[in-house]
Amino acid sequence: MTNTESRTVVGRLSLIDRFIPIWIFVTMALGVGLGYVFPEIASVFDILRIDTISLPIAIGLLWMMYPVLTKVNYEELSKVATAWKMFGVSIILNWVIGPVIMFGLAWLFLYDLPEYREGLIITGLARCIAMVLIWNLLAGGDNEYCAVLVALNSIFQMLFYSVLAYFYITIASSWVAGGEATVVQVSMWDIARSVLIFLGIPLVAGIITRFTVIRHKGRQWFEESFAPRLSPTAMIGLLFTIFVMFSMKGEYIVNLPMDVLRIAIPLLVYFVLMFGVAYILSWALRFVYPQTATISFTAASNNFELAIAVAVGTFGINSGQALATVVGPLIEVPALIGLVYVSLWAKGFLFSSDGTVKGIGARVGVKDF
Repeated sequence: MTNTESRTVVGRLSLIDRFIPIWIFVTMALGVGLGYVFPEIASVFDILRIDTISLPIAIGLLWMMYPVLTKVNYEELSKVATAWKMFGVSIILNWVIGPVIMFGLAWLFLYDLPEYREGLIITGLARCIAMVLIWNLLAGGDNEYCAVLVALNSIFQMLFYSVLAYFYITIASSWVAGGEATVVQVSMWDIARSVLIFLGIPLVAGIITRFTVIRHKGRQWFEESFAPRLSPTAMIGLLFTIFVMFSMKGEYIVNLPMDVLRIAIPLLVYFVLMFGVAYILSWALRFVYPQTATISFTAASNNFELAIAVAVGTFGINSGQALATVVGPLIEVPALIGLVYVSLWAKGFLFSSDGTVKGIGARVGVKDF
């Protein structure tokens, strides 16, 4: 990306978006500091929950997703849904390659720590349906494709998460360990509930808002006045979620730094590896840049809320598995925001100004499928 293109991209971002890495790291530091100085804050936040769902985190996630899902051009989804090649690649990355890579990394780095290892495996199986919308937006991905991929991941989670969790933690782990492994039972309803709450509510709200505003005020007013004012609030929802998560685990981060580090290393490798594999594969298949970014961030992200809920429900709030799933988003947030910049930087080398692969004139898009 040339300096002129970089300035153009930055100039289109709001003040919050433009300095999002700074806001994120400041928020993380404030959260850790508050959680360490006032460890009882975790108990306060823990009271504000329904079953395994933290209300503060739920509020942050729902508001974070609502503005993004309001901007999705649902009128064009019928065209997007015909791009089966792209969706096929994404499904393979998310439900075949991703779990295998996380399983391998968990055993490679945490062979002597079974609880943390199982927590990482649980995290790897939970494909993202929330924060990926933010990363995709910042990286200039395709919002319509991202909405469909999120919906597909939600369906696959409800159908296959419990089966895959049992396979990787109980069966596959016993093959590696040479003996009996932990038996994990995950309720399909628990997974469906998480999906319905964290995707269903903001999705319905976004659809209703979009069509109501367009009907009463017109598309031009929606795109030029309403959406630009609503969109920045998604970052506020993200920062609030990060603050709550880090403040709840601030004491752990300070008092168990080596444990957090042991868990963080395979997670960081996973995020970078999954993003790299997906980005290069999408580029090799000649997808245009917005689709490449969408596939890559969907593959590299995880549904930490589902992973935490499963770990807490199966092993308990104070288990090593629960701690490992909590470390997941603590590493994912700075890793993925860094990969947003990597994606935009690589775009200048691999893609033309119109988003097509450099040196290749034919655009791969909806019409080709």
